[in-house]
Amino acid sequence: MGLVIIFGLAAILGIFALISAFKNKNFLGVLFALGTVAVFGWFSVMTVLNNGYPTGH
Repeated sequence: MGLVIIFGLAAILGIFALISAFKNKNFLGVLFALGTVAVFGWFSVMTVLNNGYPTGH
């Protein structure tokens, strides 16, 4: 579950970076931030779908 949290935080920070890069018209930053959001967001979603959401014990 810790891996999903780290991937999710990286994706959320990538969204903030994407917004900031759009505001500053930094197109290379937009490219890298979009790649970060796509990769880490995909990894976090697929990790939850593959391993399932843990139940409380």
